[in-house]
Amino acid sequence: MDFITEEQIQKYRQDGYLVLERFFSPEECDALRERMAVIVERMDVPLHCRTEFSTEQEQQLKNQGSADYFMSSGDKVRFFFEKGVFDSQGDFLVPRERSVNKIGHALHASEPVFKNVTHSPKVQELSRKLDFKQPVVVQSMYIFKQPGIGGEVTPHQDATFLYTEPLGRVMGVWIALEDATEENGCLWFIPGSHKTGITRRMVRTPAGTFPRTQFIGSERTYADEKFVMAPVKKGSLILIHGEVVHRSAMNSSNHSRHVYTFHIMESENTRWSAENWLQPTQELPFPSLYT
Repeated sequence: MDFITEEQIQKYRQDGYLVLERFFSPEECDALRERMAVIVERMDVPLHCRTEFSTEQEQQLKNQGSADYFMSSGDKVRFFFEKGVFDSQGDFLVPRERSVNKIGHALHASEPVFKNVTHSPKVQELSRKLDFKQPVVVQSMYIFKQPGIGGEVTPHQDATFLYTEPLGRVMGVWIALEDATEENGCLWFIPGSHKTGITRRMVRTPAGTFPRTQFIGSERTYADEKFVMAPVKKGSLILIHGEVVHRSAMNSSNHSRHVYTFHIMESENTRWSAENWLQPTQELPFPSLYT
């Protein structure tokens, strides 16, 4: 069975993203959500690790970049929270299942249900059709986009954070576990924007200095009318080129927008930047996508 046509492949190369409707079944999506509900119910987060997550550049540097908890999360399953969900004592002000912004960054390695989806025959075949020779999985995240408080994600390119030489070697795989609509914060893209390179990078700072990361360069300004909305149904998959500009609005609805997403890199003839915040470890080298 062909999971992607030649016409779709050409559209991905032209636009920098591609929607594949209902790539996963409702049952596969529900299995991920059910497992995540258990993870959240059992999470025991030390007070010093209750790091608020923000998409604003300065807050991101303050809350994430300066936190060892974030910098060492590449081979672990760790929790990143929405703003304002803890009181001054560090206790939840909202139900814990409504407190989490995202969980990352090694679900693909630590959780069998997520590992099975990441390495599913469908995803492997898709990658082969896209000419990935030696793809490796570099990170994975579960994004909650909580009702009413799930924050805006401003325009960005994934290669800002996941930089390779040469560019063009990283692809995001974004799986909608619920319908993603305009109201609950679906993705928006600028078609073709992956062809003009990047202007900003987030890099590690020298050991022992704070913040732990800094931005080099600045993000371009993008006209709103250039963005194309990409609402999708539950089970749909979106391929995201590492340099395509994309964003999502705040979730203004009463419905969550759960997503499982991971990034793969073509490792053949590619150098993963030692300046990236995310680094492979002895405990978890970037695993091959192909099994």
